[in-house]
Amino acid sequence: MAGVTVDVRGVPGGAGAVVPAEGAQAARSYRPELQGLRALAALLVVAYHVWFDRVSGGVDVFFLISGFLVTGQLVRASSRGGIRFGPLWGRMIKRLFPAALTVLVAVVAASVLLLPEDRWLQTIREVVASALYVENWRLAADSVDYFAEHNTASVVQHYWSLSIQGQFYVVWPLLVALVAVAARAAGRSPRAVLGGTLTVVFAASLTYSVRLTAADQPLAYFHSLTRVWEFALGGLLALAIQTIVLPRGLRIVLGWAGVAGLVACGMVLQVGSSFPGFAALWPTGAALLVLVAGATHSRVGADLVLGSRPLEYLGNLSYALYLWHWPVLLFYLVVRDRTEVGLVGGAGIVALSLALAALTYHLVEEPLRRSRIGTVRSRGAYVFGALALVPVLVAAGAWQMLATERAAASAQAAGGGAHPGALARTPAYAGEAPAEADPVPSLVALPEDWVNFSSGGCRYSPRHEELQLCTAGYTGPGPSRRIVLVGDSHMQQFAGAFLPVAQRRGWQLTTMLKGACPFSTVAEVPPHSPACASWTDAAAAEILALRPDAVVTLASRNVRPGRTEVTPPGFVERWRQLAAAGIRVFAVRDNAKHDFSPPRCYAAKGPGAPECATPRAELFAPTAPYETLPGVPPTVTFLDFTDQFCTETACPPVVGNVFVHMDPGHISGTFMRTLAPLVEQRVVAATGW
Repeated sequence: MAGVTVDVRGVPGGAGAVVPAEGAQAARSYRPELQGLRALAALLVVAYHVWFDRVSGGVDVFFLISGFLVTGQLVRASSRGGIRFGPLWGRMIKRLFPAALTVLVAVVAASVLLLPEDRWLQTIREVVASALYVENWRLAADSVDYFAEHNTASVVQHYWSLSIQGQFYVVWPLLVALVAVAARAAGRSPRAVLGGTLTVVFAASLTYSVRLTAADQPLAYFHSLTRVWEFALGGLLALAIQTIVLPRGLRIVLGWAGVAGLVACGMVLQVGSSFPGFAALWPTGAALLVLVAGATHSRVGADLVLGSRPLEYLGNLSYALYLWHWPVLLFYLVVRDRTEVGLVGGAGIVALSLALAALTYHLVEEPLRRSRIGTVRSRGAYVFGALALVPVLVAAGAWQMLATERAAASAQAAGGGAHPGALARTPAYAGEAPAEADPVPSLVALPEDWVNFSSGGCRYSPRHEELQLCTAGYTGPGPSRRIVLVGDSHMQQFAGAFLPVAQRRGWQLTTMLKGACPFSTVAEVPPHSPACASWTDAAAAEILALRPDAVVTLASRNVRPGRTEVTPPGFVERWRQLAAAGIRVFAVRDNAKHDFSPPRCYAAKGPGAPECATPRAELFAPTAPYETLPGVPPTVTFLDFTDQFCTETACPPVVGNVFVHMDPGHISGTFMRTLAPLVEQRVVAATGW
């Protein structure tokens, strides 16, 4: 990671520290510019996160530096008789674990006190993933899970890069050792064979990175294999740098060009949306130029600045600084209830992060690194690593128990009594407010309040690899009615309202759901277009083959927060296809999308806070868009439950002591279950079933 302490003495290029002559680049055993480069990368990461809400490409520099240093060390170890894996990994444990796990324990303690409860479960999962060096895969899984998109940036999500770094330290020595054994068995030079191998790894990983970035950038950003080429590039430089001899003047130019390129990267490129792919060649290329330039010993060389005492010290702090800056930033935003920090606030965040980094370096990292742990027997480092994990896992487990207890305490029956939910907005409750009670579900449970079906009732259609059919309700032979519910996550919400009806009336309910893919003849959400176009066609074909009694789907969609509701032509075309097959359609009006989290606002501001209730007129037009459309088949029945989500004037976060929304754009499963009696009433009234 950012400042993993790796001994830079004895890098490829010779054993002695020799001052290069004019026009030559002599071998040297210490690279003062390398620590400065690491410090610069760390400062850029921090500055771009704190003040610009962007990423800088600094992490890519860390990856290249690690590949450069570790490959050089492994090659030298291999040439001296072989890589001793036990001591090697033991040293890495002593260097990586202390600071990383110290920060995680502090994060757990601070999170219990400062984080909103609806962020607890997500943070607990990510703390454990970070401690086990799989946080990048945790985030990658969420990046391709549409239903996880409501997750807020966690206080440990920056551990994704540390996770990739840890995986690199496990795999890279095995790769170098395997290549060395194979080369010697074939009578070839291990260095030459390793160079060829790293070239292949570089090309394969970069190609995969480019392709996956184009197809699914959020997944590519966290995927380990899209980053391997950056380590390989550093490794190739380690193998070649002793042969690179350039004039001092050219090296001076290259050094400053690398520094300027690195500083400008985050300003010019949209790193967060274009990386890794080809774009990551910019920061890694800039870092490569600095390393190739090396120590020019010129008064105008970049190494004069990079090798200075202040930057060398910051290079020592860079690992801890990277670990601390992100949680400090997010806790500041939570406590101050802000989305931006400003100049003064940002300066305070940086100052506090630097102070915590210095304390961590001097009181945790250095004492343990210099200790005798693992020096006599390498297994001592492994025992230390296992023991160091215990406080993090115990703290996360205790927090999980607390969260579970909070969730269980509010898991009471909704739909009547003090928690009528949607029923509070019916004539039966006219003029009568439900008794005061804490809203359900609890904020801890709310982010998980989706309607899910047992995997035992699901199968994949042969028509499409992602078309999953899940059956619930009455699953025996000869159901009285067969209903298909098809579409995106908003239709998954409505499964919570239709499922109790199906169970009570002996109907068979089959769902066909895919996030961001409403049931239309075209893909309505551009980033998901390629996958949705074929998926919706397959779903339509499956429905026509099943010939259910009715299909439930969206009647409209809110494109973004505010009054943006439309009924796309593709929706109507699907209704016509079903009408031609004699299949009835229940088209449900979409719920609103907010530009904030209503339940989080409620928790922060309290009941009745006007800023938590959006005026209804800002979200819904008086007339639904489908009501004025021509050519709607008579087999379509529209269901509008806006009056249950909102009052006549506003859409509040809580109705009938039940949270309406689980996040800015989705209705909670608990509230949907309270809607079931109204769904039953309107469907039966329309059909006579």
